[in-house]
Amino acid sequence: MKAIAQPVAVRPPTSAVTANIGAHLPRAAARSPERIAVVEPSGRRSWRETSYRELEERAGAIAGGLCEAGLVRGDRVAVFVRPGRDLIAITFALLRIGALPVLLDPGMGREALVASLAKIAPRGFIGVPLAQLVRRWHAARLPSIEISISTRAVPLPGIVTMAELVRRAGRAADPVELSSDDEAAILFTSGSTGPPKGVVYTHGHFQAQIDLVKSLYDIAPGEVDLACFPLFALFDVALGTTTVIPLLDPSHPARCDPSAIARAIESHGATYSFGSPAIWKRVAPWCREHGARFDSLKRVLIAGAPVAPKLIEEMRGLLAAGGDVHTPYGATECLPVSSISGHEIEGDVRARSESGAGNCVGRPAPGIDVALIPIGDAPIASWTPELSVPRGELGEICVKGPVVTREYARESALTLAAKISDHGELWHRMGDVGYFDDEGRLWFCGRKAHRLETEVGVVLPVPTENVYNLHPRVARSALVGRGARGRERTVLVVEPRSGTMPRTRAAAARFREELDTVWRARSKAGAPRLAPASEVRFRRALPVDVRHNAKIERGALKRWVEERA
Repeated sequence: MKAIAQPVAVRPPTSAVTANIGAHLPRAAARSPERIAVVEPSGRRSWRETSYRELEERAGAIAGGLCEAGLVRGDRVAVFVRPGRDLIAITFALLRIGALPVLLDPGMGREALVASLAKIAPRGFIGVPLAQLVRRWHAARLPSIEISISTRAVPLPGIVTMAELVRRAGRAADPVELSSDDEAAILFTSGSTGPPKGVVYTHGHFQAQIDLVKSLYDIAPGEVDLACFPLFALFDVALGTTTVIPLLDPSHPARCDPSAIARAIESHGATYSFGSPAIWKRVAPWCREHGARFDSLKRVLIAGAPVAPKLIEEMRGLLAAGGDVHTPYGATECLPVSSISGHEIEGDVRARSESGAGNCVGRPAPGIDVALIPIGDAPIASWTPELSVPRGELGEICVKGPVVTREYARESALTLAAKISDHGELWHRMGDVGYFDDEGRLWFCGRKAHRLETEVGVVLPVPTENVYNLHPRVARSALVGRGARGRERTVLVVEPRSGTMPRTRAAAARFREELDTVWRARSKAGAPRLAPASEVRFRRALPVDVRHNAKIERGALKRWVEERA
């Protein structure tokens, strides 16, 4: 059933040329007003459709209401709204008036959320009733918030509802004219290797991302996106595609119902999808068990953590003829950096990865420069060619290009540590370690913060884990260090597959022997920073990040190992 458009007066979209990324919505609505923009669940079995015309009318009315409420260009506005048409409409409404949506992952925990908001000091707060209650409870720590808007009625004074806001709007607001260097939004990192940081995006950064995504994956207007990662869905408006919101808790993708994901793909003819490997690790076995395939699905983009070649192979077998799986590489601070297809991974790349070479993340995207520098933690003020390490050697991955953001909001020390000035441009230090192979492909070996400093040198975890993960009873594993830096012991923590946890010492010993056998059979001498485990421990579940449920929280795991030493 189609959503009913709000009865508000909406002016035709502006024809002014502007870098304001919010102008993509009125342009899309002018081109294809009746094309479906958003499809979202309405109960467990039905769906609600919103056309581009309806979405534009709603965003314009919300933008007018935001102006009436007192928000102005440059204001920071925290947004806590569930994925769907209202999240998209609110985000584009803020962009079009020049305010900055501040987007955080609610799964990061209440304390981290409040601390991050306090640091950013937003003037506005738009959220569901539960978010409003949390904000009011911590009001003393959030004195900057002057304007609060709730998606529904909430029993708190001083909070206007979205419906009231739209009713008060005298007229819709057109996109204000902005330059590509004007700030557009603040997106927070997941905080998997430290406190979450607010990444400042300009309108130019967003446009560069849209252009790269479109060219890398050849996404055409009229396609259908199964939006398993809400932030990526915001690109769909600029691409002129349809966003399908699945029944999925974005803070817990690893708990998704695979049948609901499959049903959404089939019901709406999704042609592409972006999601965490935690989602597809549930979908692939469900499809195998039920004999399901996705004849409409041309591309699956998997990112957020290293992706096993086995998962890529399984997903490729589920797609339409000629379809492929892609694993883009990047970070909140710069995305995409590089990409590789499943077609290229099959064969020599997969064999090398499963022998300890790390994870191949492909060649740099068009217009993106990638270089490697010596592994270290000290800030680097300015770039010189001598910083680059030779091809084939390990180094910290650094990136330069139009998608590279300039700073963390109100984090000058962290900005200095992560950026290197280069004659008016900036290199971003990814905090990842890798190397280039002879064909110019980039290989990822692990986070710089997760390196182990042993008596035989620096060891990166991912190459070693890739070998041990080949054991059929291993769901995933993590290599962490125990002991003092420089003399760390390599400890492998294994999460066994369901029902295979060793229950006795003898069973654990047999499991360790089997892992040793896999290591001897598959690891290749000379692979970069490859090291066998000196100890093996078993744990029912490894701690993972809140955003993708796929990055292993190695800091917490290291503490767990050392407490049991």
